[in-house]
Amino acid sequence: MPIDPSKALGAELGEGQYSWTQDDVILYHLGIGAGVPATDERELGYTYEKNLRVLPSFGVIPVFGAMGGMGNVEGLSFNFAMLLHGEQDITLHKPLPTAATVTNRSRVAELWDKGKAALCVLEVESKDESGEPLFTNRFSLFLRGEGGFGGESGPKAGNVRPDRDADGVVESVTLPQQALLYRLSGDKNPLHADPDIAKMAGFDKPIIHGLCSFGIVCKAVVDDALGGDTDQVARYQARFRGVGFPGETYQTSYWREGDKIIIEARSKERGDVLISNAAITLRG
Repeated sequence: MPIDPSKALGAELGEGQYSWTQDDVILYHLGIGAGVPATDERELGYTYEKNLRVLPSFGVIPVFGAMGGMGNVEGLSFNFAMLLHGEQDITLHKPLPTAATVTNRSRVAELWDKGKAALCVLEVESKDESGEPLFTNRFSLFLRGEGGFGGESGPKAGNVRPDRDADGVVESVTLPQQALLYRLSGDKNPLHADPDIAKMAGFDKPIIHGLCSFGIVCKAVVDDALGGDTDQVARYQARFRGVGFPGETYQTSYWREGDKIIIEARSKERGDVLISNAAITLRG
């Protein structure tokens, strides 16, 4: 049996380091659509080192390579071509600095049996140079065709949108070259650049990275609901429901619910839900 929780659950994937500079932060922000209008004071806070601040979603960049070690975990044999990124959850133990070196430690935190697929939750803890936790990522990864190993199906999705009008709706226009910009932050999957690869995957053209959508939506809510104050974000969770295409407009709706802001994003042109069951938890 490819999935064996008795061997895989809790397995460590090793340790690695990642360093970033102000330029890496600015490139990431440009990759998720920051800088429009180019001379706007708030946008310059994302794109100019003078008063640079860091969106919490940037925390996925230093740990993106952690998934590569999954192929070496005993009891977790699967086809990487059948992997789908289902959800992303990042906890910010403190606001992100504009430059740092972190040490990442990864482990298989959860394994759930979804019948036709296994759901693997990969947790990556990142510590700063003083050894203090800076942020923790949880990647929820669907391994299609690997279910049926007899485990529990796992908890239901949370952060359900309230049954009322949104407190705010933000439109984010993506560039035709948005995916080409974002891939420079580290995700070089040709699905997001090569039209032939995209067609093989069933798409008319290359699609926007899920984690790029994750950042686009984060920025929309931070700007509109929090006045651009990135330090207020203690946690950001999202479920990937659909794919966005470069040049589309993201329509992000949000609802204030206590210390949480519930979020849903759609393609304005197609009406398809791109991100659901999402939330920003505010720092206490």
